[in-house]
Amino acid sequence: MANFRDKRTGINHNYSGKTYKRLVMPPQVDVVLVFRATPTKPTTLSKEQVRQNAAKAERQYTALIDTLTRAGLKAVGRRGENQDQLLVLVTCPHDILVKLVHCERHSDFLYGLPMSKLPSAETDLDTAPLSTADRIRLVHAYITSTPQDGGLGIIPECKEWDLVSSVMVLHDHEFNDHWIRLWTRHRIASVQLEKIRDQFGDSVALYFFFLTAYTRALIFPAGLGVAFYFFGTPYSALYSSLLLVWSIVFVEWWRLQERILSVRWCTRGSFRVEKRRADYIPSFPWWKKETRKMASVPVILLFASVLAVVLTGIFVLEAFVTQLYKGPGHRIVAFSPTLLFMALVPKLLEMYKTHAKRFTDWENHAHQSSHASSLSTKVFTLSAMNAYLGLALSAFVYVPFGESVMHFVQYHLFSSGAHHAAAILERLNINFNETVKFGSGGGRGEKVVEKVTAHSLFEADRANARRKLNPSRLQEQMFAFTVTNQVVNNFMEIGLPYVLRAVESFRAGKGFRNGNGKGGKKKRVAFEDEPTGQGQDARTKEEREFLETVRSEVSLPEYEVFEDYGEMVTQFGYVALWSTIWPLAPVMALLNNYIEARSDAFKIAVHTRRPIPVRTDTIGPWLESLSFLTWLSALTNSALVYLFRPPDHVHGEMTTVMNTEGDRLPEHSGYNGIAATKELLISALLIALLASHAFLLLRTAVRRILELAIWRGSKEMKEAEQVEREIKEKYLEQCSTGAAEGEAVKREPVIQDKEDWSSFWTVDEGLEEIQKSVKDV
Repeated sequence: MANFRDKRTGINHNYSGKTYKRLVMPPQVDVVLVFRATPTKPTTLSKEQVRQNAAKAERQYTALIDTLTRAGLKAVGRRGENQDQLLVLVTCPHDILVKLVHCERHSDFLYGLPMSKLPSAETDLDTAPLSTADRIRLVHAYITSTPQDGGLGIIPECKEWDLVSSVMVLHDHEFNDHWIRLWTRHRIASVQLEKIRDQFGDSVALYFFFLTAYTRALIFPAGLGVAFYFFGTPYSALYSSLLLVWSIVFVEWWRLQERILSVRWCTRGSFRVEKRRADYIPSFPWWKKETRKMASVPVILLFASVLAVVLTGIFVLEAFVTQLYKGPGHRIVAFSPTLLFMALVPKLLEMYKTHAKRFTDWENHAHQSSHASSLSTKVFTLSAMNAYLGLALSAFVYVPFGESVMHFVQYHLFSSGAHHAAAILERLNINFNETVKFGSGGGRGEKVVEKVTAHSLFEADRANARRKLNPSRLQEQMFAFTVTNQVVNNFMEIGLPYVLRAVESFRAGKGFRNGNGKGGKKKRVAFEDEPTGQGQDARTKEEREFLETVRSEVSLPEYEVFEDYGEMVTQFGYVALWSTIWPLAPVMALLNNYIEARSDAFKIAVHTRRPIPVRTDTIGPWLESLSFLTWLSALTNSALVYLFRPPDHVHGEMTTVMNTEGDRLPEHSGYNGIAATKELLISALLIALLASHAFLLLRTAVRRILELAIWRGSKEMKEAEQVEREIKEKYLEQCSTGAAEGEAVKREPVIQDKEDWSSFWTVDEGLEEIQKSVKDV
């Protein structure tokens, strides 16, 4: 075990593996504010507009530095990646940090959050030292919170600070190196999630805790899947029932695990002390807020209907029309559904996400947690529809009624569709107007010109059309969703950012950069007046390297935990809803998650900015999404078993046959046409309804059993019940001893600026850069 000392907070951490030491430690930078020196490109503005923008930037930059320094923070400006960008580096002195800690712990006490010691106790910071994430969270909240919540009100893109584009924090590359090595070289259980929480906060730690728990839980359905795939019968009722029980147990177990973690991490009820959003209107009537929430429902339904129509149309085109088409370029036409999907669906989802964000902003949420929960629910609704609708159409339309739909499509193609297609082809080039055949009579090759007809463009024979139906379509789709798509997603997360940054870097003439401030050789960004000599005012090599690291991290995108949760919840839906079709789906999910945990860690450490730590006690709306998918799995699994169980278990099985008389409607053996279809659908609906009621009873029983087995009598339950009484008793005891409320408290020592960096905080380049833009004009 190697002892690693955090360079930002001075806190010791233990890691297995090699310890990396730097000869010169970088300066203590808690937060970086990205400031735009010019709102727009100077080439599009006149000289007078450039001067006005420069004057505005100078006023706002001066106000920014004054606001930070008057609050007791140290702030200094440095050049960014280009001359239109400034980086304001901020550090929080120890005395200000102590005040922030006391303010938060007083707030926690007032609102009843669990605490191990009183805010005013002198031993607070010694017995419970700040982690890196807590320090960053306190400083970031102090800068970005509204003045009503005790903050400075420096909120990016707001009216007063419209030139502040973002507020970010820097990566700890030494920790990242150790973290990646642990994920890549050791088994998943060896990673200590508490250390992730110390670095990235509760939100990221809770995601990795959920990912680890979910991955371990997949071992049971993966074992079931292997057993039933090789030794069981297809669409087994026993497998579906066990899968449903597993999904209910996992969701309810995680609900309790969340509660236990919130008590253990002292974050239970953290939403009560959450800072308010900048655009929140306090005097807003409750009925207006609820009306605005309801106003988004028609918009969601509109986009959902459009998406359903588009996906259904692409499904019919891919499953039936392209299979029947045999005209010119039929092999190329087979790719048209994929091209349509790529052209329409992502744009539609992006458009919907933009409108969903606007509606969520309009709803006037007081806190960021409720805002994120509402937005996540809206966005995931259509994402789930996009993920599962194709399988639902194949399972409940294509497989049971494929022949009927195929004959229905044939009827409409030959009655009207093919005539329109033939008319279009006749207006095209002559090569598409004629079909050329070479006869064999007498050994002579004769060119026979035939008029394009419906029968020459589409398959007319019903027997041939029936053979074009793919009986293994469901299994192929499940393989594509659980294997191919996840491989592509991993490449999009890990490989594609390297490619995009390499292209962008070469376009800018900087050579390849890996984006995390470390790596191979790169062309350094230099400015004309930047000192390069060895004189007294020259930048040291260490300072230049540090600033290059900062600039490279500024260019990275922000990390969104929403995307990672969305992937896992969608995957859970594939396992719970559809693995009855292909029992090996849980095995593929288990293998993918083994890689996913490492790829997510690598993405955070290399491809995105450092996440801003957030206090939270839950995974938010994703728990309700898991619960909903579990309920939905009761319906889908029961319907799948009823429709597709082996024939020897089905009495009066429905099969479609071709009518040799040429009728356009299929006949059914054992039933009479439409009546058979109606009876089948009603039976499936009744079975699904029965399964839904059984799910509710089973979930109630499982929740009660887990509550008694895991929560009742646990250490966390006792702590949660006694915390309010204990902190009040200790508070009264502290008051009786005359402890001063604002007394200074010592903590784990924070590494102060060394003599080598004493001049770093005295050189500000912000105003000089703004004034230079006017001189250049």
